[in-house]
Amino acid sequence: MDREKLEYITFGGGCFWCVESCFHLLKGVESVISGYSGGYTENPTYEEVCSGKTGHAEVVQLAYDPTVISYEQIMDVFYFLHDPTTLNRQGNDIGTQYRSVVYYQDDAEKQRAEAALKKSEDSGKYEGKYVTEISKLEKFYPAEKYHQGYYEQNPTQPYCSAVVGPKIAKFRKHYGALGMLSTENA
Repeated sequence: MDREKLEYITFGGGCFWCVESCFHLLKGVESVISGYSGGYTENPTYEEVCSGKTGHAEVVQLAYDPTVISYEQIMDVFYFLHDPTTLNRQGNDIGTQYRSVVYYQDDAEKQRAEAALKKSEDSGKYEGKYVTEISKLEKFYPAEKYHQGYYEQNPTQPYCSAVVGPKIAKFRKHYGALGMLSTENA
């Protein structure tokens, strides 16, 4: 794939281990990097972000081929993977670092993010008002190396077994039926 034709999107929907592991499975997604955005501390560490004092969210940044998977399809997956009606919480993960957030790079992407949010909210999948933040991407900091591909390296770690694994199974069942999973990673 010509790297110049790839598009990028950065968003957070709870723990980045869950989000990263699922997006790796999609056709057309070339890379997924776990990291931090939306805060005010330069080069934050995982421990600092977990403290809730840096203002950052745990996020993933995707590089994808728009001729294989569309922005709208990626956003459908994003809203499938988390509950966008819970403020600063996904399951037992509580804190501003777990907020639902989409970071845009320009006004056109902001409009696409707002349209995707409205489409998902109008679908009625979740009861209640969405609290997903849509904000300008200022900086993205890749997380520490050990967070990249964390589930794949640690599937028996208790959090991975209890939370990430079941989420991936649900994801595979839904998106495999839609033919959106990569045969390389499925």
